[in-house]
Amino acid sequence: MAFPDTLPEPIDEWALFLDVDGTLIEIADAPDAVSVDPAMIDLLQRLDRRFAHALALVSGRELATLDRLFQPLRLTAAGLHGLERRVPGGEIELSDGAGDRIRQVRDQLTAFVESDARLLVEDKGMTVALHYRRAPDRAEDVLAFAERLDTEVGRALVLQRGKMVVEFRPQGPNKGNIVDQFMAEAPFAGRIPVFIGDDVTDEDGFAAVNQRHGHSIRVGPDEKTEARWRIDSVAELCAWLASLADRHAVHPPETAQEPT
Repeated sequence: MAFPDTLPEPIDEWALFLDVDGTLIEIADAPDAVSVDPAMIDLLQRLDRRFAHALALVSGRELATLDRLFQPLRLTAAGLHGLERRVPGGEIELSDGAGDRIRQVRDQLTAFVESDARLLVEDKGMTVALHYRRAPDRAEDVLAFAERLDTEVGRALVLQRGKMVVEFRPQGPNKGNIVDQFMAEAPFAGRIPVFIGDDVTDEDGFAAVNQRHGHSIRVGPDEKTEARWRIDSVAELCAWLASLADRHAVHPPETAQEPT
C-alpha cells in the first residue's frame, strides 16, 4: 500500500499501544542482549503523562522482563502477546496455559538446536521460542521443523512467526484482542487508539485499531501490512515520540506513574 508522507497529527485523546523489540528498542542477536537507554525510560514517563496514562506496552516478552528492561517503571502492559496483562490499577491477569504441550515443544526445540550453537531456545514459561537471527542460513530448516512440530501438537498451541524467530504459545488472545480489552477500560475508553509495531506479530494490533478508526504505524521497510502509516526506523520513531511528549503534558510531572 502507499503510505502518507507524514505521520498522523497527535491530539490529547490518543491511547498509545507500543510494541517493544524492533519498535522502541533495536532487535539484538539474543533476547537478553538488549539494553534500554535511560532516555527511553524518561520518554515513556513523559508520554504516559502526555496521554493521561492511556499508554500500554504490548509485547511478546514476559511482563517481568519488561519491568526489568524499563525499571523503575511499572507501566500498563500486555506480555507474551497477551497471555499476561497488567491492567491500569496494577493487577495482573493471566490466560489459561497449555503446560504439557509447551514442555513437549520446548524439549523438541532444545534437541533440535543442540547441533548448532547459533540457534537459541527461549523458554518464557507459558510460551517457547526458537531464535535463528545468528543463523540466517538455517531459516528454511527451522521453519520446516516448526511446521512439522505444529502439526504434531495440534490445536492446543499456535505457531507464531516473527523476525528470525518462531514461537509456540497457547491458543488465546492476540495483540488485537488486547487492544479491545484495554479500550473497554479507563483511561483508554473513549480515546483514539494508536498501535505502533514492526513485525507480523503486530498485524492483529494494526487491524484492531483500524477497525476503531485509529492509527496503525509500522516501523521498518515498506512491506505488506495492515498498518496505514510507516516510519523508517526505531531512531526515527523515538524522535517522533519525543516530539509528541514535548508538545503538552496532560498532568503535571508529579502525577506520573511511579514504581510500585
